[in-house]
Amino acid sequence: MQDTQQRFKQLKACVLIPTYNNAGTLADVLTNVLQYTNDLIVVNDGSTDNTVEILKQFQTIHAVNYTPNQGKGMALRTGIVQAAKLGYEYAITLDSDGQHYASDLELFLNKIEETPGVLIIGARNLNQENVQLKSSFGNRFSNFWFWVNTGITLPDTQSGYRLYPVQKLARKTYFTTKYEFEIEVIVRASWSGVDVTYIPISVYYPKPEERVSHFRPFKDFSRISVLNTVLVLIALLWIKPRDFVRLLFSREGWKKIWKAIFVHPEESNHTKAASVGFGVFMGIVPVWGFQLAIGIPAAILMRLNKALFILAANISIFPFTPFIWMASLLTGKWLLGNKEWIVAWKDFTLQRFMQEGLAFFLGGTVLSIAAGTVAYLLTYILLLLFRGKK
Repeated sequence: MQDTQQRFKQLKACVLIPTYNNAGTLADVLTNVLQYTNDLIVVNDGSTDNTVEILKQFQTIHAVNYTPNQGKGMALRTGIVQAAKLGYEYAITLDSDGQHYASDLELFLNKIEETPGVLIIGARNLNQENVQLKSSFGNRFSNFWFWVNTGITLPDTQSGYRLYPVQKLARKTYFTTKYEFEIEVIVRASWSGVDVTYIPISVYYPKPEERVSHFRPFKDFSRISVLNTVLVLIALLWIKPRDFVRLLFSREGWKKIWKAIFVHPEESNHTKAASVGFGVFMGIVPVWGFQLAIGIPAAILMRLNKALFILAANISIFPFTPFIWMASLLTGKWLLGNKEWIVAWKDFTLQRFMQEGLAFFLGGTVLSIAAGTVAYLLTYILLLLFRGKK
């Protein structure tokens, strides 16, 4: 393993292991990792078993001990900061419960040599024996919300086997300290311009009665749900508008727009105009929070230009959102013949709420169809003028 040891040195990479009360497996995990590298950081997150004594047996590792237990997220945050202070560029994290194979460390090194500076997640095969149903459901749930927040599709956002570019992450202030940190860190890394990708890895799942897990389904799942809610709000109110403005006011952004419009000569003017029209339609139609989840698969099915579709769907970003909502409500009221444009709070009954909701959804649907049609026609005419007939 001498070659792997040298590769860790050359890439300024280390292994980071957070641990809490895993004395039964910790020594074997450390022994296996040390076959590949001596650049090893272990964060003992307030263990109450004999973890400290086990760590003392391994003189070459960099151990960080603190009490009381603060959660896996805090252990990872502590380890990332320590790795950055020690001069490392990358830290590969793996769990101390024996699920991860040290032999996969070389896969992360291979990937980082191909694409330096990225954040890599080791994607597990969750369609194997002893994988609990709640684990696979929770992973799909997490993957979906990661895609909503970033537009990036990953197969396993809950895997603990990862490579972090620590110098890019150590100075950030994070919100979370428990398991949900592993979601927060990849979302916010993506928002800050760090590419997030994945590689397939192997994983060992012991029988349920043999596995030691500190994940508390109700509490931790609730924390993850709250975090996703906060991240979605930040994405809708700040990140997506910010990225759209950057797209419009940067040379690279206009290059992307130019490519979306004029590259793919096999696409007809109708296809490109339909992509814009459908994007505007999905941006306004009242299925808020699910426009892209519905629109992207539909755009793929209809063989539309996905880049143009997503660009046009940005019509719904903040600060345009309140104006679209108001226009939808007023359009619905007009169609229903309701001349009472403003409702006093004291008059807001359940029946009135249902009436206002009907007006909003009716108006939003009609408005989206009208706006999408106009966007299609305008785009088609402009393409005829500047691109010619196809």
